Amino acid sequence: MDETTQNLASDWRVERLASTGSTNDEARRRALDGDAGRLWIIAREQTQGRGRRGRVWTSPPGNLYASALLIDPSPVAIAAQIGFVAGVALRRALDELGAGDEVRLKWPNDLVWRGAKLAGLLVEGVALGDGRLACIVGIGVNCTSAPTGLAYATDHLSNALGRAISAENLFARLAPCFVEALALWRCGAGFAAIRAQWLTHAAGLGGPIRIAGAQGSREGAFETLDEQGRLVLRGANGLEAVEAGDLFLIKEGAGG
Repeated sequence: MDETTQNLASDWRVERLASTGSTNDEARRRALDGDAGRLWIIAREQTQGRGRRGRVWTSPPGNLYASALLIDPSPVAIAAQIGFVAGVALRRALDELGAGDEVRLKWPNDLVWRGAKLAGLLVEGVALGDGRLACIVGIGVNCTSAPTGLAYATDHLSNALGRAISAENLFARLAPCFVEALALWRCGAGFAAIRAQWLTHAAGLGGPIRIAGAQGSREGAFETLDEQGRLVLRGANGLEAVEAGDLFLIKEGAGG
C-alpha cells in the first residue's frame, strides 16, 4: 500500500459494535441521519444478518460482518458496479494473506473455495432526501466458522488458507484494498480495469454453468462479463446477457 492509499484510507472512520441486527441496516440508518459517508460499520455478531434477496446470513462471533457507507459514489445507473469493486478488494486482501488460486469470485456477489461459499457481498442503495444516493456495501466473510444445513456447500477462510484468520486480521487488509479498488474504479470511469481483475479470479469462467432466476433456469458456458457487469452466457441460442440470477457451477457442483 503506497502513501497515497494510506492517506485515503485514513479518511475513513471505523465503528465497531458488539452486536447489531445488520451492519447494512445500521449503515442505512446513519445515512438517513445525515452521515457524510466513508464509514465502516463492523459488528462482532449480527442478529438479523441477511444476504441477497433477503436470505438469512447466519452471523455468529468470529467471522467478519462489515458494511461500508459511501455517499454519492457514482451515478445511480452504474452504482451496482461497486459490488465488483468490493469483490476485487476482497480478493486482493486475501492475496496478501496467501490465498491460492482456488479462492475464486463467483458472479454476482460470492467468494468460493473449491466450490464452497466463503463470503457474500450485498450492495444496497438508499435515496436521500436531498437527491443524493447512499450506497452501502455489506461484506460477510466466514473466517473461523461456516453455517451448515444449507442448500449449498460452505466453508471458512481458516480452512482455505490452512491457518487461523481472524476477522480483524482480514479487515486490516480489506479496508485499504477497498480504497485502492475504488480509486481504480474512478466512479465508474475505470470499470474496465475492475472487470479485468474480477475476471482473473472468476469461478467457472469458460465452463458450463446454470443460471436460475425470474426467467427460469438455463444452461450454457460462462463466456465473460460485459461492459455493464452482466454475465454473458453462451447457450443453445447464442449469447445472452444475464442481469440477475443465481449461478451454479456445474463442474464444481456448487450452488448459490
